[in-house]
Amino acid sequence: MARAFLCDFDGTISPTDIGAAFARAFSPGGAAEHDELLGPWVSGELGHRELTELQCRLISATAGEALAFTRRFTLDPHFAPFVRETLARGDQVMVVSEGFDFYLADQLARAGLQDVPFAANRLRFEPGCVVPEFPWSAGGCGRCGNCKGQHVRHWRARGFETVLVGDGFSDRCGAREADRVVARGDLLEWCAREGIAARPFSDFAGVAAIAREWAGA
Repeated sequence: MARAFLCDFDGTISPTDIGAAFARAFSPGGAAEHDELLGPWVSGELGHRELTELQCRLISATAGEALAFTRRFTLDPHFAPFVRETLARGDQVMVVSEGFDFYLADQLARAGLQDVPFAANRLRFEPGCVVPEFPWSAGGCGRCGNCKGQHVRHWRARGFETVLVGDGFSDRCGAREADRVVARGDLLEWCAREGIAARPFSDFAGVAAIAREWAGA
């Protein structure tokens, strides 16, 4: 059976959480990333869509300022080779993110990966404010902006074994649904608490090695 690797972006494909850095840099005193907002989300009291809406009320940036800032960051250098090797084997890769498409699409294109499919939230830049949009919200859990569980179900319905690769709390819905999980950071710890089997990784060279093992290479 072919596999679909559904990869989180912020903190996973990008070693830095670009979305969090953007929210921190363009909100007063970094308020969009303070514990007063993040704490209820981590505990499950607040869904990620509501968290994003609350954060965006604090953010002010132009499209040019935002893109200039996010271009300071780069992807895991092992991600592009992982994608090429995975596709050559007949498996698939999709990027699934609770971040914003403006920097995600730009980062993928700069890495020569503009053909890799992705799903992310959108950010509309208005004078003096930013407005989040959630084009992938339908069919999800109702609490995420872009529920990764729905993407897992979609790929499984197409006949793929599903693999969720991630690092954080926004990956919880995907990890619950996926056939296999490759995790690090907060996601790995959460999976251990929830009794969800997960293979640890440090970078995409490690993910590629795990994929080869599963493929019997």
